[in-house]
Amino acid sequence: MKSLDEVDQGSGNQVSDPLSFARNIALQQLNYAPRSRKELADKLKGKGVPEDISEQVLDRLTEVGLIDDLTYAQMLVRSKQNSRRLAKRALRVELTKKGISQDIATQVLDEVDPDDELEMARLIVAKKMRSLGSADTVTIQRRLSGLLARKGYASNVSMLVIREALTQRSLDIEAEFDAADFVLD
Repeated sequence: MKSLDEVDQGSGNQVSDPLSFARNIALQQLNYAPRSRKELADKLKGKGVPEDISEQVLDRLTEVGLIDDLTYAQMLVRSKQNSRRLAKRALRVELTKKGISQDIATQVLDEVDPDDELEMARLIVAKKMRSLGSADTVTIQRRLSGLLARKGYASNVSMLVIREALTQRSLDIEAEFDAADFVLD
């Protein structure tokens, strides 16, 4: 790969102002979607921007508020909770992938309400129960626990909501039989 000093990778021309080149790359990335500082640093590195220039641009963008890992992490957590209903453990993995520091990740994840997490697990289980139909209890437990584990839920939360769902399923089946007996009498 040619260095930034040699060519502008977009046009093949000499880069006369490496700082502007780096700034433009970072701003284009931020224009598409919010990014963490690490994501932008990786992008700049991939474009051949020297580390000192990259740091200078990223420091300035942080200074003016265009890069804010805390705000980005909060937005990412809200988004992943709403769209994929991820639990804290899976959210931590997502934050780490995006280059968010452990301190910021811990701060943001401490804001997640355990009751909200429990409710999300219940919603996931209720939705999945509809598609499991007449599967046996062992199969239901296995599938639900696997689903919740992939979404980062702790085993104690998983077992609680699965037990609740299976109990409700049993009550619903009993009610159906009682209603059928009433009709037959």
